[in-house]
Amino acid sequence: MFESVLVANRGEIAARIIHTVRALGLKAIAVYSEADADLPFVAEADEALLLGPGDPARSYLRGEAVLEAARRTNARAVHPGFGLLAENAEFARQVEARGLAWIGPPPLSIARLGDKINARNLMKEAGLPVAPGVWEPVPDVGTALEEAERIGYPVIVKPAAGTDGAGLAVAHDPAALRSAYETARAHAERLSGRPDLLLERYLPAARHVEIQILGLADGTVVALGDRDCSVQRRHRKVAAETASPGVGPELRERMLDAAVRAGEAVGYRGAGTVECLVDPAAQEFFFLEMNTGLQAEHPLTEMVMGVDLVEQQLRIAAGWQATLPGGAPRGHAFAFHIHAEDPEYFQPRTGEIKVWEEPAGDGIRIDAGYAEGNTVTAVSDPLLAKLCVHGADRAAALDRARAAIAAFRIEGIGTNLPFLAELLDHPEFAAGTYDTRLVGRMRGH
Repeated sequence: MFESVLVANRGEIAARIIHTVRALGLKAIAVYSEADADLPFVAEADEALLLGPGDPARSYLRGEAVLEAARRTNARAVHPGFGLLAENAEFARQVEARGLAWIGPPPLSIARLGDKINARNLMKEAGLPVAPGVWEPVPDVGTALEEAERIGYPVIVKPAAGTDGAGLAVAHDPAALRSAYETARAHAERLSGRPDLLLERYLPAARHVEIQILGLADGTVVALGDRDCSVQRRHRKVAAETASPGVGPELRERMLDAAVRAGEAVGYRGAGTVECLVDPAAQEFFFLEMNTGLQAEHPLTEMVMGVDLVEQQLRIAAGWQATLPGGAPRGHAFAFHIHAEDPEYFQPRTGEIKVWEEPAGDGIRIDAGYAEGNTVTAVSDPLLAKLCVHGADRAAALDRARAAIAAFRIEGIGTNLPFLAELLDHPEFAAGTYDTRLVGRMRGH
């Protein structure tokens, strides 16, 4: 096992990784921007280096600056967390070229799966079901209109190299598709410099369900259950639960088997998620994309499986045998993203946190990126913390979640806590019958 790990991320995920690194007796090294100098993860690390200004493009996203920090601190491994550089295949290659351990899948796997069209084609070859769509980039609006007629409306247009739902647009008719195409293309060129677009059939009443996989050091791929991430606003996750109430036992087995095949098809190593769209009425699923690394919702799997996924990532990267628990998942768990934002229209909010009081008790876990006295700036990600709860069954976990949300006090800055309280009392969420359109129905926008 390497002696030191540089965590190339910020906020709650950096703090979460640092916790496990230190628990294993390894040296935890943080990097930070000027805007984040006072955040808890910086103080919790054994050593911390300033990367640059608050703008992530001038700090966390500067791969050379991160590698220089690794050199200066004599780090032996780099853990990218999620987002930022985590799914940047070139950065992963550079880490390995410097003789450092990359706590993630092989760079080639990242590159092959980072393109949504290529990933779709690979998974089709591996036997996974995919939604009707195209097999190569759509070069122009005319081609998009022709393909949409073949696929059938409604369709969704996606940047092939996009992440976090950026640039996604849905069209129900040709006029809307023209606009959707231009919107998606502009996002694609701005975010990745690549205009490649994917066109697929849009499933309006679908659920978004992901399967946690681990590619072990010996080449074996295992699946560790599913997580339902259908509660989204602007295609970004707000709440999640495990197991999905919209997936029956037979469908779950098919999805777990398919996720293992997906990992095997690309020689996957480390933690990853196979994301799917599920038609709950037909109990069918379609491959959506594969995320090559740790996901924000990983604590759910940890709570029901009794496993530390970051520890397993470290063991796999070191060539060690994973230590996986046996048996089925235990109980039910929910995760809620606490955002600094207006709870009605979800616009980001900034300012100093005057009060931060967390709920506590059995079955409650909080992965926090901020504390009382910290300031949320315009360049910060709005995710303040993740509140996770576990119960013996879904009803018990729901009751615990309601109590925890009510007890969580954050003052001085607007948050989505009122929305989350509303969500927990919504009939569809309480019954587990929701889909990806729930937030839109709740807000009417």
